[in-house]
Amino acid sequence: MSPAAIMLSMTVNGEPVHVAAPPHWTLLEVLRYRLDLIGSKQGCDKGDCGACTVQIDGVPQLACLTLAIHAEGRAVTTVEGLGLLAGGVHPLQDAFDRHTAAQCGFCTPGILLSAEALLRRRNREVTRAEVCEALAGNLCRCTGYTKIIDAVVDASRVMAGAHTEEAGRGE
Repeated sequence: MSPAAIMLSMTVNGEPVHVAAPPHWTLLEVLRYRLDLIGSKQGCDKGDCGACTVQIDGVPQLACLTLAIHAEGRAVTTVEGLGLLAGGVHPLQDAFDRHTAAQCGFCTPGILLSAEALLRRRNREVTRAEVCEALAGNLCRCTGYTKIIDAVVDASRVMAGAHTEEAGRGE
């Protein structure tokens, strides 16, 4: 006999969500199998690959290791919501496209969310070493990371330039 479902309330990609799920389900299971948000990938199910990375209250978290109940009342951002953070295509998404930083794409959602948190925290151009540290929990088996790191550094330049322009206009 399976345990009774519990009701969860959270904000997902800016929208209030109420969903029923078994109490032992992870956030990844709720996102993928109850909310049909399949951008976060189910990889290793043990926290080694980072493909399931989402943000909870702006902090990257491994959704495969986070019980869904721990997201109760919190803000969850998935890769589907990344563009919402920027009001369209996020500079990271654009940079990944320009640098051909995604190959098979399986790791890309988790990397994008880890990188976005870094860029938001730093609010300036970042170094390659900072990118490597921020992405240390995300494995990519296709690219060798060079193009991924290039794309993140490039996006940080674009975003730093936008912040400089806004400051110049008094915004």
